Amino acid sequence: MDRSLVAVYAEEMIRLADTAALAEPLTACVAEFGVADAYAISREVLRRREASGWRCIGRKIGFTNRAIWDQYGVYEPILGYMYDRSVTWIEDRTWTVDGWGDEATLSLDGLAQPLVEPEIVFHFRESPPLTGDPAALLGAIDWLGHGFEIVQCHFPGWKFSIADTVADGGLHGRYVAGGGIAVTPANIETLVDQLASFKVTLSRNGRTAATGGGALVLDSPVNALAHLVKLLDALPDHPPIQPGEIVTTGTLTDAMPAVAGDTWSTRFAGLGVPGLVLRLS
Repeated sequence: MDRSLVAVYAEEMIRLADTAALAEPLTACVAEFGVADAYAISREVLRRREASGWRCIGRKIGFTNRAIWDQYGVYEPILGYMYDRSVTWIEDRTWTVDGWGDEATLSLDGLAQPLVEPEIVFHFRESPPLTGDPAALLGAIDWLGHGFEIVQCHFPGWKFSIADTVADGGLHGRYVAGGGIAVTPANIETLVDQLASFKVTLSRNGRTAATGGGALVLDSPVNALAHLVKLLDALPDHPPIQPGEIVTTGTLTDAMPAVAGDTWSTRFAGLGVPGLVLRLS
């Protein structure tokens, strides 16, 4: 795609994101629009966001959960960027809601067609190596935790191709990061096993809404990270993961409608990560 067109469509995706507006997918409007074009737009959006004062603090990996591939017609993971203005850190550690874990409140204002997803997040002590070895990848991480991503879509009815999702910021809307656990040389091998086998229960207003676990995310959230590292290696215009960044690894359950007034809760089994209570407003 011509550089001038990349700039035009990057500006359009920023407009849609900033106004919570909907538009037809780019693949319906631009002849032969493909994934390479979408990643060029993604990179230009990152450049423009940073130039306007936004700070990129990490990446999100989407469509790592194979159970949702048929539902959306996307059959491989995607990359999106997260910013200081889209990520909320829970500072007040509270355990007052039936022992579920940290509590947070998040407004859905400014989001388009939001859905809620429970995810595992990694925080990096150093840049991860280009490898599929889960222990080596965890060796670059100083802590892992849990959070909720509120994904959004600026195409009507969540109808798109994979290229559209990449151009649309990887469908990232907001992320709320809760509690986590340290990753150390002493527990890496245990975490490799636990990340592939743990289970999670997602509840809405105190009632179970979905169940899932690490195996749904490319067999383990660490495998999702391996996919991202390999993808970034094939996208030289996109920066590699830096120390201090976070990476979210994709939904552990089906994505669920995010509605103001609802309270979402998680509980984990087989992984020592605390759950999280998220109140939507």
